[in-house]
Amino acid sequence: MDPVGGLLDPRAQGAFILRSVLSAPWSIRIEDEAPLSLVAVVRGSVHIDMGVETATIVPGDVAVVRGPEPYTVADCATTAPQVAIGPEQVCRPLAGGAGARPMGPLGLRSWGNDPGGATMLLTGTYHSPAEISRSLLSALPALVVLRPGEWDSGLVEHVIREVDRDAPGQDVVLDRLLDLILITAVRTWLARPEAHPPRWYSAQDDPIVGAALTCIHARPDQPWTVASLAAEARCSRAALARRFTDLVGVPPMTYLTEWRLSCAADMLVRSDATLETIARDVGYASPFALSAAFKRVRGVAPRTLRTGIRPGAPQRAGSGGVS
Repeated sequence: MDPVGGLLDPRAQGAFILRSVLSAPWSIRIEDEAPLSLVAVVRGSVHIDMGVETATIVPGDVAVVRGPEPYTVADCATTAPQVAIGPEQVCRPLAGGAGARPMGPLGLRSWGNDPGGATMLLTGTYHSPAEISRSLLSALPALVVLRPGEWDSGLVEHVIREVDRDAPGQDVVLDRLLDLILITAVRTWLARPEAHPPRWYSAQDDPIVGAALTCIHARPDQPWTVASLAAEARCSRAALARRFTDLVGVPPMTYLTEWRLSCAADMLVRSDATLETIARDVGYASPFALSAAFKRVRGVAPRTLRTGIRPGAPQRAGSGGVS
């Protein structure tokens, strides 16, 4: 698995997807602390304000919002927030909403202040993107907006058709559609001239370093050394060490350790695998060796990570929507 693929595998599990239908004036403060959200407009227009960065999106656009900092979505820049959406999608009124239309559930995975409102938007929220994608997500701007022609906006139309269905396995269908939108958006942004992707992402195009990165990403369980990676890259140990450090920013063995620990962290948060199994799968001889590496590099024990970060079961839109 590569770090970009980590956005999709492990895949979204029960990601929060909601259709909002609204009549102006409206403004919503998002304080759910989600690490990543996507906003797409079906009709009307939406103003997104993240403090430093702002944008107005219209049908066909998609915005990728990187958390956990709060942001505001509104009909225009001058409308004061009327409600705030907190963790687990709990809604509370704000002082600026006095006299505004009340907001609440409008049906399955639907919410807003007017079922016939002029504005309709779709919001998809990831509760916890894969740990192995952390370096990629941290390189994204706080707000990325993609316009029609840059990406396959037809994916949003698929979500529109599926969001109000109540068929068996519907949450899984919506999760997969959200994954497709996310990975398409991220790859599209990374291809922009103004993008500043992580150094390892650009280094994948190098014939020598790219070969070593492929080995590390695909087989972290192997007992890699600089010599064995150099053999895979068909170069000398010195050449690989020098070129890898120049392009990636850290030596090969340092990157290997970081990658193994990221894979282990993701398995700890996302699965019930034993520490012994995880250690073996990421290239450590024993749980003790994995624990020692975790404490040395991250300052925390694996078991602490598992008990302290594993997300709870958030409220689903399908089970009542935003409250």
